[in-house]
Amino acid sequence: MSSDLEWLLLRGNNSFIVKRAPSGPIFSKEPGNLLNIHSQKFSGLANAKTIDVKPSSNGFAITHRKKSASTHAVRLAYASTIIGSRTGSRRALGIAAQLAKRGYRPDLRAATIARVSALIVAQKEPRAVPPKKLRGRKAKAFEISLK
Repeated sequence: MSSDLEWLLLRGNNSFIVKRAPSGPIFSKEPGNLLNIHSQKFSGLANAKTIDVKPSSNGFAITHRKKSASTHAVRLAYASTIIGSRTGSRRALGIAAQLAKRGYRPDLRAATIARVSALIVAQKEPRAVPPKKLRGRKAKAFEISLK
């Protein structure tokens, strides 16, 4: 079945559509949809070649369809690359860009890099906020209360 026909069947109703406001944008939670936008270009269900970036316990996993996979193969057709959190952000972005660009889906390169960088930022531990210094009357009142 062609991807155009699949999109025509799926675009109206599937279980992954998220409609928040009646006249607002339509989003999608389907696997393989990098920007979570309900459109044919980013659809993980209608397109045979998709790239999926998910967080994992020790970094994140990039799943893509193998080039030499049979059209009948489902589970064996996908390869997963796990990029550890200790790898470094620049190297992780390079690996993700290389996977997307390598004659696979170069139009998804920017979306893949955006998803990977968002996951890197989300997985970083937040910095400790230094205590706020008291100034003026509050500092004097605090010093008096300590004495």
